[in-house]
Amino acid sequence: MKRSLKTVADALDLPLTTVERWIRQGRIPIQRDGSEAVFSPAALERWASTHHLSFSLGGDQTDNDTPEALGSLVSAMQRGKVCCGIAGADAAAVLHAVVACIDFLPEEVREELYEKLMERERLASTGIGNGIAIPHPREPLSRPPDSSVITTCFTENPVQYGAIDDRPVSILFLLISPTVKHHLHLLSRLSYCIRDGAFVDFLQTQPDAGTLHSRVAEFEKRLDDL
Repeated sequence: MKRSLKTVADALDLPLTTVERWIRQGRIPIQRDGSEAVFSPAALERWASTHHLSFSLGGDQTDNDTPEALGSLVSAMQRGKVCCGIAGADAAAVLHAVVACIDFLPEEVREELYEKLMERERLASTGIGNGIAIPHPREPLSRPPDSSVITTCFTENPVQYGAIDDRPVSILFLLISPTVKHHLHLLSRLSYCIRDGAFVDFLQTQPDAGTLHSRVAEFEKRLDDL
């Protein structure tokens, strides 16, 4: 498929200069043809998902595709917990402790969740940089929750996680969604927040649930007003 670079940048919710730089560096599955980009939509969507980016080339939305229908980021966080002092010497141990915090799932489903999280980490680390990881299963659980849930966890000590910037991780957002569409919607909104340096600094203070949710609500309002 051939589209303008600006269209592709908008579809990825990235600055045009970033897409152009990544094309030059060979980091993104796109070939440049003047002011246009040649790419496979399926390959680019897979790449975006692996790098925790949204990807949508537009088109008509159904009622079930609206942000209201897919749910807000802060609501998903409120359905989850904020857990501090997560112990573990490596990613596997930390994820095991994180899953143990999720008491709304039956034990057998938590076991499935842990296996799916480890499967995802073996494919590529969900450490996205700046000490943050967004662990999630590649596909919905066999018995997923009715609505998306985000559990926010702060580790006892930073942990080597194989992150994209090689920095140890101390903040994890565990995202569980009933469908892939819900997952991508919330991943896009969460990515919007954590691209802000001030928000990352705020996370490093390990805020309590009320303070975190209030700050996220401010970001969502800003996003919805764009």
